[in-house]
Amino acid sequence: MKKKQNPMIVGQPVLIVVDIQKSAFEDDGAIPLMPGMIERMRRARAVIDAARAGGIPIIFLQESHRKTGVDYGREMDGDEDEHLREDWEGTKIAAEEVGLRDDDYVIVKRRYSGFIGTDLSILLRGLKAETLIMIGGLTNICVHYTFADGHQNDYHCRVVEDCVAGSSIAAHDAALANMEYLQHGARRTSDEVIAAFLGQSGHKAA
Repeated sequence: MKKKQNPMIVGQPVLIVVDIQKSAFEDDGAIPLMPGMIERMRRARAVIDAARAGGIPIIFLQESHRKTGVDYGREMDGDEDEHLREDWEGTKIAAEEVGLRDDDYVIVKRRYSGFIGTDLSILLRGLKAETLIMIGGLTNICVHYTFADGHQNDYHCRVVEDCVAGSSIAAHDAALANMEYLQHGARRTSDEVIAAFLGQSGHKAA
């Protein structure tokens, strides 16, 4: 059976920057990281800049946990150690690397998915979002779960495959395959997305 190739952008796009935090540039061992993580996170800046130039809204997600650890839930039952505590420097968004502005949309989350326990859905409704385009990390965790919840909330979801990185190459590749399984045409390159963003018109500035 021939697979349907969905368009890259349907209606109003929104760029979701998933957890590009200072720790992504400082391998502290708390979370396993695949080779090439830093290069991929730096490449994400070109997509962010293109979104700004094209007037595409941008939402930055930031995973952050209370010092008491009360909101970790089951996050350390697997491979992860204590991570991204709110009082750690590495938990801050990598503002310089991503070009964060004071007036940018930032959503702090306690869970892997950007939809769980946050006002992301309210913000997306206000922005009249139809297509969510994701960059950041980790491919197989926070990106994947945010993508899946976006899919289940009937958004068109895309992932910029060269601007995400996983806990391992195998996990990264498997997550990308799973996202493509959910929505054909989900996997896109940064060159494709940048060209699409720069070609957008009629959108309010991010």
